Amino acid sequence: MTGWAINPVDEQAIALLPESVWTPALLQDGEIHEIKGPDGDWLSYQVAELTGVRDLTGWSEGMRLIVRRVKPSRRDAKKLTAFEKRTGWRYQIIATNIPAHQGMSGVPTSGQEWFVDALYRDHAEVEDRVKAIKRVGLGLLPSKSWQLNAAWVLAATLAADLSTWTRLLLLHDEPELAAAQPETIRRKLYHLPARHTAHARRRTLHLDRTWPWTAAFTTAWARATQLPAFT
Repeated sequence: MTGWAINPVDEQAIALLPESVWTPALLQDGEIHEIKGPDGDWLSYQVAELTGVRDLTGWSEGMRLIVRRVKPSRRDAKKLTAFEKRTGWRYQIIATNIPAHQGMSGVPTSGQEWFVDALYRDHAEVEDRVKAIKRVGLGLLPSKSWQLNAAWVLAATLAADLSTWTRLLLLHDEPELAAAQPETIRRKLYHLPARHTAHARRRTLHLDRTWPWTAAFTTAWARATQLPAFT
């Protein structure tokens, strides 16, 4: 399963699709896939089967094309092709060899276009995790020594895991932090202004009450202290 670069031939095939074949795209949990555009309105994705309409002569037998469309936002306006401007939709295509009728073994309805689309976007999240690991240190090895680089890779992987679990367990209800990249978490949460004091054998962290992310930090800290200990 992979992305497919759209060309004019693909756009001609998309133009042949009747409106009735388009169905709502779904998230992995079965909910309709919607995103909030920069204008504040909700933009819904739709998917359709392009196989049989697009000529795939010369390509692998059994290959399918799934096309996804969404109403473009103002941010996408400069990237739209003439066809997309004319139709009022932004398009993406996925190529896959998952059979339409049998699907994946043991998974009901896994051959339908909405399932293939959701599966592909789930894989895209994996690619985002790889990018995140590179940002916390894996993108550049510090030494010519194999032993030092091996330790560096382990430390970077642990940091990426901690960052991911922090967002999943501690920041899941913070819209701007739940899916934030490592540099955003570092700037808004880890590097917050505070003062550390010690008195009567007790240590106290005094947070700046004017810092916009003070509440998010204290909530995350409280949740972290309530997590069960691993044994």
